Amino acid sequence: MTVNVPKIKLNDGKEIPAVGLGTWQSKPEEVRAAVAHAIKDGYRHIDCAWGYGNEKDVGEGIRASGISRSELFITSKLWGTWHSRVEECLDQTLANLGVDYLDLYLIHWPVPLNPKGNHPIFPLLPDGKRDVDHSWDLKDTWKQMEAVLKKGKVRSIGVSNFSQAKLEEILPTAEITPAVDQLEIHVYNPQHKLLDYLKSKGITPQAYSPLGSTNSPLLADADVVDIAKHHDLQPSDVLIGYLLAKGIVALPKSVTPARITSNLTGAVRAHETLTKTDIERLDRLAAGGKQKRFITPPWPVDLGFEHWPKLL
Repeated sequence: MTVNVPKIKLNDGKEIPAVGLGTWQSKPEEVRAAVAHAIKDGYRHIDCAWGYGNEKDVGEGIRASGISRSELFITSKLWGTWHSRVEECLDQTLANLGVDYLDLYLIHWPVPLNPKGNHPIFPLLPDGKRDVDHSWDLKDTWKQMEAVLKKGKVRSIGVSNFSQAKLEEILPTAEITPAVDQLEIHVYNPQHKLLDYLKSKGITPQAYSPLGSTNSPLLADADVVDIAKHHDLQPSDVLIGYLLAKGIVALPKSVTPARITSNLTGAVRAHETLTKTDIERLDRLAAGGKQKRFITPPWPVDLGFEHWPKLL
């Protein structure tokens, strides 16, 4: 299938397809088929992470697609227990995926976890809180990210779940500005102020969970449904098209073949159809009383985000 997916130029000159397949919470046997179907159906951007625990299966799906590696844009992420060992984590990801480079590598969360803790992914303290390595400086993680870029193991580097405050911890000493910041962005959590800040720094925003989460209220939102009906679109088309219209990379996740296909084709059609008035209407939903985050892990640190539950 040929789909004219828009691309966005990053601050390092590379281009990223504006729609990618998310693979978080996809079971191994499901994600293999999902990735293979997505690529055969026109996706060229696959979003992965060491922390998802399914990269070997994603790699199998990539190979099963029959599309050459050079045509794909593959992203993965450094998990918190590896902040002091960036290249080691990256090498595991490359081996799992069966590729020799990544197009984009991100710091998954700005939360270094104890690498010698009691669990490889979520080390815990005796009180049950996540075991954060407070002695580690994010600036040093970023230096190692820059090092693997210079080695050619990755083509672009960026961050994920970084607020303005967390970005300002690494930017003063950064040789290379992050190319992207991957965040929970959708009509109920538009993060307008943070997007303005990212734009001022030339950092491209990426949206995970662009349709919300399981049983998401976004798909049934009255304004979203009304705009969809007006343009003969599906609500999911409107939600992803809204992001594309704002220059945001969208990463919808699905393992259902028909939905994987429609998320791409519908989003591209919506991107070409939605009006400035539609976008402004959707921009106002959160401020009108619908502000909601769906992804708020219990990190025992202040991430610096607006509308984040207080856990301290």
